[in-house]
Amino acid sequence: MLPKVVIVGRPNVGKSSLLNLLAGRRISIVDPTSGVTRDRVSTTVELPPTDADDEPARSVELIDTGGFGIQDEADLTAEVERQIALGIADAALILFVVDIQTGITPLDEQVARMLRTAATATPVLLVTNKVDGEPLEPAAYEMTPLGFGDPVMVSATSGYRKRELLEAIRDTLDWHHVAASPDATPQGVLLAIVGKRNAGKSTLVNALAGADRVIVSHTEGTTRDSVDVRFELNGHSFTAIDTAGVRKTKSLRSDIDYYSRHRSLRSVRRADVVLLLIDAAVPISQVDRQLANEIIMHHRPCVIVVNKWDLAEQNYTQQQYADYLDDALKGLDFAPLVFASAKKGQGVRDAVAMALNLYDQAGHRVATGELNRVMEQVLARHMPASKLGKRPKVYYVTQLDTDPPTIALFVNDPSLFDAGYQRYVINRLRGLLPFSEVPIKLLIRGKQKMTAEQRLASEQSSDK
Repeated sequence: MLPKVVIVGRPNVGKSSLLNLLAGRRISIVDPTSGVTRDRVSTTVELPPTDADDEPARSVELIDTGGFGIQDEADLTAEVERQIALGIADAALILFVVDIQTGITPLDEQVARMLRTAATATPVLLVTNKVDGEPLEPAAYEMTPLGFGDPVMVSATSGYRKRELLEAIRDTLDWHHVAASPDATPQGVLLAIVGKRNAGKSTLVNALAGADRVIVSHTEGTTRDSVDVRFELNGHSFTAIDTAGVRKTKSLRSDIDYYSRHRSLRSVRRADVVLLLIDAAVPISQVDRQLANEIIMHHRPCVIVVNKWDLAEQNYTQQQYADYLDDALKGLDFAPLVFASAKKGQGVRDAVAMALNLYDQAGHRVATGELNRVMEQVLARHMPASKLGKRPKVYYVTQLDTDPPTIALFVNDPSLFDAGYQRYVINRLRGLLPFSEVPIKLLIRGKQKMTAEQRLASEQSSDK
């Protein structure tokens, strides 16, 4: 397990910018609005060896926490501070971030008292942010009365003294209590948990993690960042991505809403499997359909998790609700359904087991010879119609890729294979190949007919 380096501080000192700087990419939403970060947002960061160090690079889990003392309009201050406390309790090192441009504030002093009380055995690095150049360095020493020694200077926006901060983190950690392997904890199967607001995504993540890893509230928009939570189940590793609830584009009220929505949709693209949470207590909405279309567009395996089923089962049988979903979410009729109550922990393990099954399906590769034999059955049942006296021909079929299974038909004239016929081929292949519950990406390519030697070489290459 990687050592956890936890970033704490009051609002607006640049903690989220610091996480993004050290990660080398945008992980956490950065906005001048106080209280943007609420949950613990984590990523893996590599610490390079120092010039005098023969050790290899080491990895840590870097965790951003919400701002201590935020005045949250959603009345989540207590929950945010509870998440901070949980992060501190699990930390191997704490980065206490302060802002040299404002100097020491009463909230900074309050954070310092909290750290002295809660983390006496955990090392703390005082990180003075917004040191944009050498002329500002003397101001950093004005923060030493907080009681954590000389400050480590950095500018989270310009990257000034970034390497020095990484070296300080490496030098301060007690590596004797860290697992011998420097490798990052495997993320395992990446599960994006998406849905509209208040569908129960954070409740599901906490049920999977077996802990209160993210804040759960009836207030819409509680989750803003996409939060990665690692867990293990039945010997398999997973990373669940808790995403912000998606809302209609015209309903976006701020930059924060825009970035939250963008990162939720991006999570669909980076996931191995998507868990689409449907709130069974309310009708299917435009947002549900939008998310389904995003999943279809990017050919992502999907488990439809019908959450809050305990609130709806008096009105529907499972078959009735399944028929309703088939009609309401066009194009996802092949996706398996799991009826669940995340709040009660019902159906949670079933959803993960199904996701693992889809992950295996999407990663399967069919030999070219078998694929061509199956395609002969598909063509024997139904061939596309001839046009202007030109007869369609399929020369051969091969699987080009996995995740999603990508199958190419090499034909005499691609224009003879219209969208309707392609849907027929996909549906037949799904029934005849081990891709029954995952999307298939079909490509129609024009090519001269293969010689016998070329076809044999292609089959032998694919069968290896």
